[in-house]
Amino acid sequence: MAFLADILSRVKPSATIAVTQKARELKNAGRDVIGLGAGEPDFDTPDNIKNAAIEAIRRGETKYPPVSGIAPLREAIAKKFKRENNLDYTPAQTIVGTGGKQILFNAFMATLNPGDEVIIPRPYWVSYPEMVAICGGTPVFAETSIDNGFKLTAAALDKAITPKTKWLVMNSPSNPSGAAYTGAELRALADVLLKHPHVWTLTDDMYEHLTYGDFVFKTIAEVEPNLYERTLTMNGVSKAYAMTGWRIGYAAGPVHLIKAMDMIQGQQTSGACTIAQWASVEALNGPQDFVKKNKAIFQARRDLVVSMLNQARGISCPSPEGAFYVYPSCADLIGKKTQGGKVIDTDEAFATELLEAEGVAVVFGGAFGLGPNFRISYATSEKLLEEACTRIQRFTASLK
Repeated sequence: MAFLADILSRVKPSATIAVTQKARELKNAGRDVIGLGAGEPDFDTPDNIKNAAIEAIRRGETKYPPVSGIAPLREAIAKKFKRENNLDYTPAQTIVGTGGKQILFNAFMATLNPGDEVIIPRPYWVSYPEMVAICGGTPVFAETSIDNGFKLTAAALDKAITPKTKWLVMNSPSNPSGAAYTGAELRALADVLLKHPHVWTLTDDMYEHLTYGDFVFKTIAEVEPNLYERTLTMNGVSKAYAMTGWRIGYAAGPVHLIKAMDMIQGQQTSGACTIAQWASVEALNGPQDFVKKNKAIFQARRDLVVSMLNQARGISCPSPEGAFYVYPSCADLIGKKTQGGKVIDTDEAFATELLEAEGVAVVFGGAFGLGPNFRISYATSEKLLEEACTRIQRFTASLK
């Protein structure tokens, strides 16, 4: 009898974590490495949020919290959804987890039976298919392309739906592509979903506040109220408020689903850290000027990276609507050789040789299910981004 569970054979390690770890190891060994693999802001958490946590400690808010979250945070979440998304949820329809990952896991664990299918558009965040597999479901990948901005079309969605489909996962703005869906694009997808009443939608809106230019963020239950009763709307404080390490994600949806997720979480981690929850109350209810200021910084970084990558030989980089990633194509470099004679036959080979030659760590597109591409996080200083893009230009020019 094998000791480790058979399910592990269906699961791959996180490529994004692996790249970040590799860059860290090379730096520790003395290499000059610029790591562009991390999916977190490089800013510090705002002082008002940190102070709220310190005050909570001093007040003695250090006991076990309710499994679904402290009442003030669940109330703040309900108000946030009404204020920003025009969605009416009661606090009882909300749940707080240890990061967005736990929210996703709980939703899948509470709903998936063997054979149930979950539609995941490519390119996807690396953890979606692994979570589905661990929870006994079957990931089904819906195709997108660089030509349509890496966005799921109504036709591609309709084609992917079967009688076994239980969930559609929507991530807008997207990790890894930065693509964000307009109200009209969501309307087209909603029209397909209305024809299939057995399909639920899980919207991962974690990058909601990081959209650029005149883009107006919408979420699908807001666009089509008739989908409200079969939508789980997920969000969190990590990206917008630079709180990745505080580990707070949240969601709202129908009460029977929230209760099922609460039951799973009650046997797993119980409630999320009380101090982080009180900090999150301040994040949602407090001043929002931090978000606006940092959005402008990210937009300038995006414009710099897109411009410089499009000047690199063989690279084509679309300008994304949101998040802090670009997802350029390296298709024109496939088949070329490095100065040392190594063939760039995949995007993984491109990323490996770029790291070896120039000390720039990126995540290869195959990890996200669509290539030949690679993901760059521009959540670092303009100085480092400019240097990294200069190195990428030099590397691509050296290929023959």
